[in-house]
Amino acid sequence: MVNRNALRAGAVSAGTTLMLLMSSSAFALTRDDGDDPGPGLSVMETLGLYVALPIVSFLVIAGLVMMLDKSRKQTG
Repeated sequence: MVNRNALRAGAVSAGTTLMLLMSSSAFALTRDDGDDPGPGLSVMETLGLYVALPIVSFLVIAGLVMMLDKSRKQTG
């Protein structure tokens, strides 16, 4: 007799694999009505958007947290 946990794990794995295959980039080639993609990003725009902007955002948030934390310690 098959273990129920093994059967569930197989069903989840099969479902996940099916969803990944359905959402692959090969299915993105068909255009929808009214689809109007803009121009692509250059390498520098991509690096700025996905690398530099998150790092700068992290540093700004970390700096604000540190400034607020220091001001509380000095007054207390």
